[in-house]
Parts: sequence; C-alpha cells; structure tokens
Amino acid sequence: MASEFMAYLDKSKAIGNALALIHWDMSTGAPPGGIPARAKTFGILAEEQFTLAVSGKMQEFLQAPQEGLDELERVSMRESQKFYDSWKNIPPEDIGKYNELLGNSQSVWEKAKAESDFASFAPALEQIIQWQRRFATLRGVSGNPYDALLDDYESGMTTEKLDAFFSQLKKTIVPLVQEISEKGKKFDASFAKRPVPAETQKKISKLLMDRLGFDFKCGMIRESVHPFTTNFSKGDVRITTNYHENDFLSSFYSVLHETGHALYEQNIGDEVAETILGKGASMSIHESQSRFYENVIGRSREFWESVYGSVIALLGKEFSDVTAEDLYFASNQAKPSLIRIESDELTYSLHIMVRYEMEKEIIINGRPVAELPALWNEKMREYLGLTPPDDAHGILQDVHWSQGSFGYFPSYALGNAYAAQFLHFMKKDIPVFELVKKGDLKPITQWLTSKIHMHGALKTPEEIVVGATGEPLDASYFTNYLESKFRAICLQ
Repeated sequence: MASEFMAYLDKSKAIGNALALIHWDMSTGAPPGGIPARAKTFGILAEEQFTLAVSGKMQEFLQAPQEGLDELERVSMRESQKFYDSWKNIPPEDIGKYNELLGNSQSVWEKAKAESDFASFAPALEQIIQWQRRFATLRGVSGNPYDALLDDYESGMTTEKLDAFFSQLKKTIVPLVQEISEKGKKFDASFAKRPVPAETQKKISKLLMDRLGFDFKCGMIRESVHPFTTNFSKGDVRITTNYHENDFLSSFYSVLHETGHALYEQNIGDEVAETILGKGASMSIHESQSRFYENVIGRSREFWESVYGSVIALLGKEFSDVTAEDLYFASNQAKPSLIRIESDELTYSLHIMVRYEMEKEIIINGRPVAELPALWNEKMREYLGLTPPDDAHGILQDVHWSQGSFGYFPSYALGNAYAAQFLHFMKKDIPVFELVKKGDLKPITQWLTSKIHMHGALKTPEEIVVGATGEPLDASYFTNYLESKFRAICLQ
C-alpha cells in the first residue's frame, strides 16, 4: 500500500510540474495571444491535481493501516492528511475555475502595473478575493479566516502570533529608523543610478550566481516582470530577475535573493527531492535562505570586498571612482523607500507590515477593493512616511495578489528573523565573514545544507530551526542584528 501511495503522489507532483512550467512560460515571454488558452489549461490541470488530493482513493490511503511506514512515507501521509482534512469539502471544479482566473489575472496585473492603472486590475482582484472567502467558508474555517491562509504558508501561524512578532520588530525598527533619519550619516550613493546596460548586468548576475555556487547544469536565469524562483526538480531550478538601466543594484540584489531560494532547492537530499516533500519546509524557511544570501552575505562589507574587483571590471571606467566601501554604504542606506524589493534591510520589514495590515483589512474586515489604493497609501505614510506617486509605485508593485497568494507576505519578515538566528549559531561553528571576505562560501552553504536544505519538507519549520539552533524562533536575534549593524553603519 505504501508504494502505491507514493506512486499516487508522483502523479500529483507531475501535474504540479506541468503547472509550474506553464507559470514559468507565461512569466518569461510567452505570447500574449495565448493567455486565455494557457489559463484554461492551467485551470484544467489544477482541477486534476486537486481531485487527486481529495479523492476517494486518497481517503482509502489515509484510512489504511500505517504500520511499517518509513519516515518519508509517514510524513508524506501526514501532509496529505492535513491537506485532505482542510480542503475535502471544496468542489474540484471550483479549483479549476479559480486557477483559470489566476492564469488570466497575472497578465492583467502586468498590464495594469505597466500603465499604473489599478482600476483595470480591480475586477480580477475582486474575483480572487471572493473565491478566497468562498474557500474559507467551505473549509469550515471558524473564527479568523486569515489564520487559515497564514497556515497554508507557515504551519501553525496565526494573526495573534504575527501581531506579537511585528510588535516586537516595530519596537526596534521604528525608533532606529527615526534616529538614523535625524542623526545618521549621509551617504552619496548617486553613482548607483549611473546607466548600466542590461547586457552588463546579466554578466554581473552570472558572476554572483557562480560566486554563491549556483549549478548552471541544473538551472537557468531569465527575465520577468517580478523576480521569482521555480523548481521542477533539484536538477532543474530556475530563477528570474529584471534589469533597470539606471539602478543596477536592483538586479544585483534580486539575483542574490533568488539564488538563495535556488540553492535551497538544488541542495535538497536525493531521497526527498523527487517526492512531494522535495521543497522548502515552509515559505518562511525558504525566505530565510533568500534573505540570508541577499542581506546577511550580500550586503556585508566582506562580500563587497570579495567581489569588488570583478564587479568594477564589468561596470567599466564609468565606475572607476567608486570604491568597495562606497558600494557597501550604497547597499545599506537606511531610509524609507517606495518599493519593497528595492528597500534596505532595516526598513524592509515595515513594507511587510503594510501588506500584512492590508491583508487583514481585506480578508478579516472585508475592505472593498475600490478603497484599497487609498488604504495602501495611508499605510505607507503610517509605516514609512511616504506617499506613492502612482499605483505602479504603490499597490500594484507586487505580483502576489494576482496569484492569489494572500498570507504569503509575512513569510518574508519571518524569514529575516530565521536568517538572523541561523547566522548567530553558524558563527559558533565557522568563521562566517572571514570566509565571505576570502570569497569561499562553500562552508557556509554546506552548513545551511546540513541543517536546512537537505531535509526539504521532511521536517517542520520548528524542527528545522530547533535542529539548527537548539531553540524555537526568537525575533530578538533579528532585532539585535539590526541594532548592531545599522548603528555601526549610520550612527558611529
């Protein structure tokens, strides 16, 4: 029975790979004329995959005696049971219709963002939210419906826990940002806006991916409106970025971020990789890896010292007056900004708080879609003291809602906290920043692989963090990290 069950799950994973391939294709340049047909295919395949997960056959597997299962089979059974219990009352045809909507919605969002026109995206978003509410009702969610969405990305996460988590972050971040604004050093980073051709930035991207240890025999990089990572197997992990001629640091850090995701996928253990557990333990643990490589490593003085010569050689004589120290300070300016993925490490979590508060208003309080741009601007003023000049720099900047990913955004802030905690305990085992300065990141990735990557989703997030650090998640490691780093950069 166990082998039949695992083979049954292989069918689900195969359909999932087909869905991921369609998403990859439509995000990286598929012709717009094919959008409706691709969306229809997306919906049909999503319905088929869902049917497998809630079918009578799945129920038979879950009700069968489970003696003698190995760990992989036992955890696969546990995860299948959790999904079945949560989603069994949803008609599969609803999932098909919803995913066809999502297949169309992303292209609607892309056009709306390009034209800075939220009104053109609003009808699709309204439909997505209506489906989310319908699913919450059918899933029998009692109490706070947003908790069910959070749990889909981080098992056991609730608004109560997140409210406490963000409150702890605010106590450090808000006054520190204010102090730096009033007393902090001023850095001239205008050089970062000098034009850098996309072709040059592509060479820098490959340099960074090589430096981090990305295996190009098992992956690739392309361009998309919003950077992302997708994996079909550990042998086929793909990332995207986008290039802005007058902001080369944007692609620099998005590539480091997505490569962090990719390294997680490329280093999952072989025995887990080709199963439904061949993925990250949760989105927060996944984000801990992308944020670790992007920020902890990539924004360190030691990293800039190690890559400086190679990067400047590619940037050319127009940057000959720029030092490694200049690049370090330009990468760590602590000041509020409009765009989340281009924000500094200190203020980044404030961007997540904006989105978290927005999603609570939408899902819990039923805030009308028409009111969302004004609410977004209000939250941006509250948390960052800025008012977006248009929708593209405001509510339309992220792809997530067009994909139905409500509940995902807190994963980024939780990932920051996990990353800081991993760093604290990694430094007890290896000389992290000495290795970074030498350009030798292999021992760092090996530590992360042994503690995190290799397990895939075989372990829960709590098992991962306790196994790696001996403690459950403690946000104080992150707040201490921010205090130490930004006081040294900006206030001394």
